[in-house]
Formats: sequence, C-alpha cells, structure tokens
Amino acid sequence: MTARVLSATRARDDQRATGLLAWLTIETDRLVLDGVQLRRTLDGRHVLSWPARRDAKGGKHAVVRPADDASRVALEREVLGQLGADP
Repeated sequence: MTARVLSATRARDDQRATGLLAWLTIETDRLVLDGVQLRRTLDGRHVLSWPARRDAKGGKHAVVRPADDASRVALEREVLGQLGADP
C-alpha cells in the first residue's frame, strides 16, 4: 500500500501532554483518510490512532482501520517515515 501524508495539524499543548501530537490527513491508493491521530505512547513510541465513534453505551467502533496487523505496521512505517518520527 502506498500512503502519503497530505496534512498534519499540530495538537494544542494540553492535548500534547496526553500524548496526542497531531491530526493527519493521509492519502492511500484509493482513499483519503481524515482524522488519523499521531500519538506518543507512554513508552515513547509513535503510533497512529484511527478515527472511531462511540455508541450509546460508550463502546468504541472504528470508522476506518487497517485490515490486519501487517497492513497497520506497513502503513505506520510509511507515514511515520514521512513525518520523521521513529516508530
């Protein structure tokens, strides 16, 4: 899969303190994905977090996500590389 970061919007300082670094718009082969989050985990890794909604009971449901772990790893590697962020 080919992916290209179209835009990155920096999070506010209070959001950055919680690990949210930026919101991304990513173009893949046939899709444009808005609202992908660039986050820093507690152990310092950079990861992508996918848009989700909450149902009436508070359950989280992905709006869009990689099909499997191998796709997630490949997409994160490509996007993080473009942003100059190590995984």
